[in-house]
Amino acid sequence: MEKICLSQRRIDEIKNVCRKYGNDPGELINILHGVQDTLGYLPKEVQELIALELGISAARVYGVVSFYSFFTMKPKGKYPISVCMGTACYVRGGEKVLDEFRRQLGIEVGGTTPDGLFSLDSLRCVGACGLAPVVMIGPRVYGRLKVTDVKGILDEIQALEKEI
Repeated sequence: MEKICLSQRRIDEIKNVCRKYGNDPGELINILHGVQDTLGYLPKEVQELIALELGISAARVYGVVSFYSFFTMKPKGKYPISVCMGTACYVRGGEKVLDEFRRQLGIEVGGTTPDGLFSLDSLRCVGACGLAPVVMIGPRVYGRLKVTDVKGILDEIQALEKEI
């Protein structure tokens, strides 16, 4: 696992999230959500600092982070892409859409593009089966996607980035 160095600003942000919940170990999940919202992910060093602040073992923090699929120990892209692979999406071409994202981005599922712009994951069900196949990019839901839609979606996001 890659070692990261936390800046004093990041350390203070993590401590502030812990204090917001009274450094209460019973609030661990809320604290992890808050820290992940702030940093984008929960690497080993962050987990160790949270454990220290709450007076619990790093193993306990790691156990929660590794158990819940929402938490991630690897940095995600600015635009996290999640392709639904639930039954309805799968039978309507979700796997082909996922393969096209992999091809267009040059990364595998679980990976992040070198520029940090995109990360790619698959998930079991978005709960929008009537729109299958479904892809989420950040909070935005794209439904009834075809393989031919992928390039346009990525081009649109990249064009927005150039404007910023």
